[in-house]
Amino acid sequence: MIPNSPEAEKLKELGNEQFKLSNFQRAIEFYTAAAEKANGNQRLVCLSNRAFAHIKMENYGLAIIDADEILKEDSGFIKAYYRKGSAYLLLGKFDDARKEFKRADTLTQGKDADIQAKLKQIKQAIYEREFAKSIERPDEASEPIDIKDIFVEQGYDGPRIDNDISEVTPEWCEKLMNHYKDQKKLHKKYAVMLLQKVGEILKSQQNVVEYDVPKDLEFTVCGDTHGQFFDLLNIFKINGNPSVNRPYLFNGDFVDRGSWSVEVIMTLFAWKVCNPEIMHLTRGNHESRNMNKLYGFEGEVKHKYDDKVYELFQTVFNYLPLAYTLSKQVMVVHGGLFSNDGVTISELQKLNRFREIPEGGPMADMLWSDPIKQNGRHPSKRGISISFGPDVAHKFLNENGLSLLVRSHEMKDQGYEVEADGRVITIFSAPNYCDQMKNKGAFIIFRGGEMKPKFIQFDAVEHPKLPPMAYARNYGMFM
Repeated sequence: MIPNSPEAEKLKELGNEQFKLSNFQRAIEFYTAAAEKANGNQRLVCLSNRAFAHIKMENYGLAIIDADEILKEDSGFIKAYYRKGSAYLLLGKFDDARKEFKRADTLTQGKDADIQAKLKQIKQAIYEREFAKSIERPDEASEPIDIKDIFVEQGYDGPRIDNDISEVTPEWCEKLMNHYKDQKKLHKKYAVMLLQKVGEILKSQQNVVEYDVPKDLEFTVCGDTHGQFFDLLNIFKINGNPSVNRPYLFNGDFVDRGSWSVEVIMTLFAWKVCNPEIMHLTRGNHESRNMNKLYGFEGEVKHKYDDKVYELFQTVFNYLPLAYTLSKQVMVVHGGLFSNDGVTISELQKLNRFREIPEGGPMADMLWSDPIKQNGRHPSKRGISISFGPDVAHKFLNENGLSLLVRSHEMKDQGYEVEADGRVITIFSAPNYCDQMKNKGAFIIFRGGEMKPKFIQFDAVEHPKLPPMAYARNYGMFM
């Protein structure tokens, strides 16, 4: 038996300490250093720990790579199957997840209650998926909910739309935000009216909306908000409510993880209905059925409303634009760039975006890819799409006559990161992400005419005692 390396053991313990503090990136660094110095089984344990930290960082592709490396050396390493299964499940790949947990179950001879419970959950998820397919009707999404059939109770004290949607004014939106702040619900009737109207507005927009920022106007770009409603209120407190003099673009991932996703998305939709020119929205990878089932939004909508409202949300998500260009200089997209060279804005305008997010192709790339420091294209750390280097970014921007790419999709300790010689910016607007990451949030202000990014950072604010993923049906246990 090969003896453990004391130095590797010390580094692994330092990684464990950082993991307990939710400093997952730092933990990964220690586990990597430990694995390089470790011997035999000790190295496999370090890789397993690193895979777990990658899962916490949503680097599901890297977690799978670590698990595969372990299994090449030891096909009986149970935790490797467990990590791999967890990563697949969190990507919504239920069949792949079941295979890995079944292998772990075989090795434990069916005696591990935790693995058994996970297999049961996955079996239920697959059953629900197949059942939904069996009753699916092609025209189901087009069937409107008749608001005449929805009765408003006498005791309801929130915002109302008595006659038509033109009643949604800035004052109405402010009343809605205060109503949500008091932890009250917008009545289903008015939620449906907003969803139906915002769907009409979004469906009429281009895949890549071309927006010219008027000279000297300050245009604000925000990143992921992920159901952190009280932090959204703080953005408006710091920067002002949306208005003709203060338009906003929120760059996807409005929902999931945070437990006030309904409040976040309905607030943004209300401002969009109030005036489409003061609130701009793009789709993120979490505006999708698969992610919503796993990360809480499905459960939240069905808890606060019902199945029909949830289906209406899914229809509206399929209408969200994929990107914006600002003053023909800046492209804003949730994820990033493409698996192939030569992609043009005009080609992106021809995509069929009115659907679920595919697993591959340009639409998936726009919502899932990430930048990296190395040149070229590399496998995605997430397990979907690619990672693209500075050279890829420079080439795309130059070929399309753009100067800057703004994207979101990744938590950053300072709320933002600038890379690729200043031509790629990541912006993330969910501070202390999932109540554990301790990161700042940030947003960008562009002034029309000069279009230079100005970064505003902010910290998380207090919120009612409801944990992240409170409606996620225990899928959070895989984290």
